[in-house]
Amino acid sequence: MNDNHSVNEETALLARAKKQPTPLPKVQIGIALLLQLSEPIASQSIYPYINQLVSELDITGGDKRKVGYYAGLIESLFYLTEAIAVMQWSRLSDHVGRKPVLLIGSVGTSASILLFGLSRTFWTLVISRCLCGLLNGNSGVTKSMLGELTDSSNRVKGFSLVPIAWAAGTTLGPLMGGTFARPHERFPQVFGGQFWQEYPYFLPCLAASSFICASSIIALLFLKETVPKRIRDRRHLSPASESATPDDGSPVCSHNRPPPLRNLLVYPVIISISNYMALAFLDTMLYALLPLFFAMPIHIGGLGFKPHTIGYVMGLYGVSNGVFQILFFPRIVQHFGERHTFLGGIVSFMPIFLLFPVMNSIAQRSGVNLVVWLIIVVLVFLMMFVEMAFGCIFLYVTASSPSKRYLGATNGLAQMGVSLTRAVGPALATSLFSFSVERNMLGGYAVHVSLFCISCLAIFLAVLLPEKVWEEQDDDNSD
Repeated sequence: MNDNHSVNEETALLARAKKQPTPLPKVQIGIALLLQLSEPIASQSIYPYINQLVSELDITGGDKRKVGYYAGLIESLFYLTEAIAVMQWSRLSDHVGRKPVLLIGSVGTSASILLFGLSRTFWTLVISRCLCGLLNGNSGVTKSMLGELTDSSNRVKGFSLVPIAWAAGTTLGPLMGGTFARPHERFPQVFGGQFWQEYPYFLPCLAASSFICASSIIALLFLKETVPKRIRDRRHLSPASESATPDDGSPVCSHNRPPPLRNLLVYPVIISISNYMALAFLDTMLYALLPLFFAMPIHIGGLGFKPHTIGYVMGLYGVSNGVFQILFFPRIVQHFGERHTFLGGIVSFMPIFLLFPVMNSIAQRSGVNLVVWLIIVVLVFLMMFVEMAFGCIFLYVTASSPSKRYLGATNGLAQMGVSLTRAVGPALATSLFSFSVERNMLGGYAVHVSLFCISCLAIFLAVLLPEKVWEEQDDDNSD
């Protein structure tokens, strides 16, 4: 008996040792991530110049302290309208396939960005940002596609590429916005015409739109559908036809119908999505506050940077973050585990928000000197740890799905919740900034103290995650 037991143990160990990760379908994942870029490019290409644009619209009455209210509203509208539509886009992708929905989202985003560049009033800016959010369901659908392109043996490696794609978007978006804003002043030899003077922010919108259009063409030609037609056909069947038999002869059971939303509200899904929302909330507030802080004059609590400087700083962060995620994310997760890596990202928000008043205090005494730039480098380094948390929480959300057929709905629900927090985050952060400097609360630094406290609260939610990601349900029959 002991010999048989030893043989069984040895056989199990050998089988485990021989099991190799499934090779990633690199081309298909690459194209999916290329489409994923549409969200960070659409949302963040306006960051370098949005505060100057709001000032030029003269809706603040010349009071720069009020810029944050309107800039935050414009930034938030993208995510608010995305929250309204993203769940429906994700559920639609379960029926018609991922590829058509991704293409519609990319083309719609591209067109609405062009409309933003042609806007001359505050309300046309509002309408164009609303359209951009409503037509962009790519984020949730892309994660569903990645879940179908990977399995439990290679999912960590596959989803580690998502923060890299986001980093690429956060590099290209601000670089486009900062480099091409007001081209008649920066490149008068080429863009000195009347059109560029009347529409000084159309060129960065054109650059972003062109990139997304090119990505759409590549996807149209080379991206393969990950939801088989047989499964899509089954999902189209009405309840009355449940007993029918499709062409392949296999019976159609009731579990092939679209899953009810209430079936998603299980503990793993709720905890995973709640932490995803908390992370996105803090991250979006940081991304909204950072360009505002860079743009505002030193005496109003900022650093007084020009739009192109803001674009270069944020673009440099994106490049550095992409390299960092490629080199270190899989190793750090393998060494510390998903939960501890996620916690490290959440904790990083605390020193990040405290560095803002330190930089402004130094700038008020000595100007933007070498010490301020060194603190910016430290800030960028801490933000890289924040981005690793996204790679970890994507793993938790994907594994929390009750079954494979719930994957699109799970990611859609997650993206809807995240979009809601991202809708609130920018307006809250920038309004708190304006409110703090207007009322001189805590010397104008009340916004940073408030965000520090919010980041402390997020830690209590993060510790509820298990040490390892949820046990994945590969069986479509599970309810």
